[in-house]
Amino acid sequence: MRFIYNFFIHVYRTLILIASIWNQKAHAWITGRRGLLIRLEDRLSNVHADRIWMHCASVGEFEQGRPLLEAIRAQFPDIFIVLTFFSPSGYELRKNYAGADLVTYLPLDTPRNADRFVGLIHPRLAIIIKYEHWHHHLHALKSRGVPTILASSIFRSEQPFFRPWGRFWRRMLDCYHIIYVQDERSARLLEGIGISDRVRVAGDTRFDRVCSVAESSGAIEALDHLPGSSDVIVAGSTWPEDERILSEYVNRHPDIRLIIAPHEITHDHLLSIERNFPKVVRWSECQIAGGSADLLKKTEWQTLLIDNIGMLSRLYRYGTVAYVGGGFHRAGIHNILEAAVYGVPVLFGPVHKKAREAADLKDLGGAFAVLDLSEMERIMEELLSHPGMMSAAGKASANYVRRQSGATLKVMSGVQEYLRSRS
Repeated sequence: MRFIYNFFIHVYRTLILIASIWNQKAHAWITGRRGLLIRLEDRLSNVHADRIWMHCASVGEFEQGRPLLEAIRAQFPDIFIVLTFFSPSGYELRKNYAGADLVTYLPLDTPRNADRFVGLIHPRLAIIIKYEHWHHHLHALKSRGVPTILASSIFRSEQPFFRPWGRFWRRMLDCYHIIYVQDERSARLLEGIGISDRVRVAGDTRFDRVCSVAESSGAIEALDHLPGSSDVIVAGSTWPEDERILSEYVNRHPDIRLIIAPHEITHDHLLSIERNFPKVVRWSECQIAGGSADLLKKTEWQTLLIDNIGMLSRLYRYGTVAYVGGGFHRAGIHNILEAAVYGVPVLFGPVHKKAREAADLKDLGGAFAVLDLSEMERIMEELLSHPGMMSAAGKASANYVRRQSGATLKVMSGVQEYLRSRS
């Protein structure tokens, strides 16, 4: 199995290399890792402080790990924090994150890369967020006796760990000193394969993150006094499949305003949204005009297109209803907690199996799955026509998020266990 794994890693790199000829993300993946270990050796040569390494696959996992990073920084300010990403989207967005001392790509998971990388980082503690169990990096940590924590993880029965042929994958779990899982179901699955003494149910640190953002982020002045009395849909992280349904809906309902923050803000994608949605105003145009509030008051707009990264977590507070994208894409829905924390009903597409919070909120009446346009029209009609239902759905969302907070403190107990024992 190890031979197959190594073969797959090299095939994967070859495919990325070929794709980099025309694909921008693949190109960034290749160029970002070129000369990486040499750069790291130079950067770390004069660092004498104890080090922590945290790995996040991409942006979503970073937001999951961020409360933990900030808690570590507050309690152990002398620790040198290394933050790694696998994906270019995560790295590019957070490469200047001030909460870490070094932000870099994770090298491809080959035996040589992993051994050299872990040797260079020489961490006092390693923390992996949610998943990305890279075989060689985990075993390089284990061979050096580095305590390794898996945080905010969630397991499903169809994963290879729980298959008869999954011994290779189960051995990766043996590399973790503590496994913090999000729910009891994950703990039971691990217990079924003989892993229980190192498993602790802590919840999901994303709840702490969205609560922190909701409490500390400022309002967006231009949106504090939206013109008219229209109901507002705030749609975040949308893909073309989401946008098709949203476009058809708002074109049929001119009394509805839409604030849309697409997942991709490429030039062509933004032009496509402008072609398909009614009365579009770009956020950047408001900024250029020098008075976004005045322009939004004076302009007859129905769709406000957010053409930047970073506003979404503050936008949801302005929605009567939130729509979270990705549910018509194979990757699944994006973070619905960013919307739910503001006490609004949340809509999303049918691909949400991997999101535990989606199922929870659906059961509580705070979220609704949209299969097609007719389904969206039915759900929206029910919510808008019954204020009591709208209010109950919003309260269910907000209360769910608040009840689930506190995971960061539980994971920090494990972090403290290792860092306070520093010699």
